[in-house]
Amino acid sequence: MVMLLTVVGIGVAIFVGFNIGGSSTGVAFGPAVGSRLVRKTTAGALFVAFGFIGAWTVGRNVIATMSSSIVPATQFTPAASVAVLFFTGASLFVSNLYGVPASTSMTAVGAIVGLGLASDTLNRALMFVIVSAWIVAPLSCFLIGAVVGRYIYPYLDRYIAFTKFDLHFVQLDRSGTVPRPYLNKNASPQDIVGSLSVVVIACYMAFSAGASNAANAVAPLVGSGGSLTVNQGVLLAVAAFGLGSFTIARRTLETVGDDITELPILASLIVSVVGGTVITILSYFGIPASLAVSTTSTIIGLGWGRASRAATLVELAIPTPERPEVDVATGALVTSRAEEAPAGPTIGDIARQEKPAEKPADVPDVPDVGAEGPADLDERSLFDPSAAKRIVTMWVLTPALAIATSYPVFVFLL
Repeated sequence: MVMLLTVVGIGVAIFVGFNIGGSSTGVAFGPAVGSRLVRKTTAGALFVAFGFIGAWTVGRNVIATMSSSIVPATQFTPAASVAVLFFTGASLFVSNLYGVPASTSMTAVGAIVGLGLASDTLNRALMFVIVSAWIVAPLSCFLIGAVVGRYIYPYLDRYIAFTKFDLHFVQLDRSGTVPRPYLNKNASPQDIVGSLSVVVIACYMAFSAGASNAANAVAPLVGSGGSLTVNQGVLLAVAAFGLGSFTIARRTLETVGDDITELPILASLIVSVVGGTVITILSYFGIPASLAVSTTSTIIGLGWGRASRAATLVELAIPTPERPEVDVATGALVTSRAEEAPAGPTIGDIARQEKPAEKPADVPDVPDVGAEGPADLDERSLFDPSAAKRIVTMWVLTPALAIATSYPVFVFLL
């Protein structure tokens, strides 16, 4: 019976890792594949490679926390391990069903908390630290995004350009005996720098995803009476990631996403760096946290900061009749109308294979903060109010449901 439960647990872990690899590859490499900088197969290989590095180095700290620190490792019986993985996989199913980026990490921790409450072995001091990090991390991402969007983004948008190539960025000359790679002849030095930035940051996102998500797939098995060692758990998680990266991720890389399709490539790179760095730092300290929550919070902050440039901080805090309250929305990232110059290609342009508007030869200077009128924003925002409410609700609801539903199950099992 124990052997059967162990096999079932490994199967469920592979299912969880398969889904994580499929979704995370699209998030990390969507802009790079859409811009024809790398092929889908290359994106999958790079995601697996850098995801492995993240899981093998920083990720083992998170595995240690989830497998033995929130509750003692002895509580992870084969049956309990399967139950935790089941609730984690169910959260992926629910998030995919409703089309929202629910946190797999938060739901997995919620299921473990249910186990700890049922066995009265929950490390409450550690959970206080983890929950505090869940609050501080997205707020930090929002504030960083707001500062960058308000004071830095317009200058980056003015001077940095990204190109969507009709042919792939790296070509192969097959005229000789050995194929010889060469760069696309239409690539300018600015294109080369921008393209390398997209690929490097995509690899960094893969590193962060591996660091934060490996524990979600295998931590219960590592804690389950030695079913897997940490090294074996990392290898199993990365293998499952790869299975998803080379299969269902191909579709994810095509569609890229729905709720952030109008996010410019420049903005997506900023979001990746900020969100990935915050999660990597938390993972280093062994704190399981959500990459989806951090990146989404950065998007909202970046858009708010970009739109709020129309007024000074005093005018934002104290609107006057002469200067009405500025309507800020994340849709400000979609356009650079305040500077009368279109933004770079968006992820939506890439997905629809549309050509972005050409920037004029003479781009006007960026106005000072508060010097421009209220931004003429697109009606279509990155997150409309109903979508934002649905996302935040699911962030809170999924871990809460994991605790509420897992607790009676563990009471019965124990």
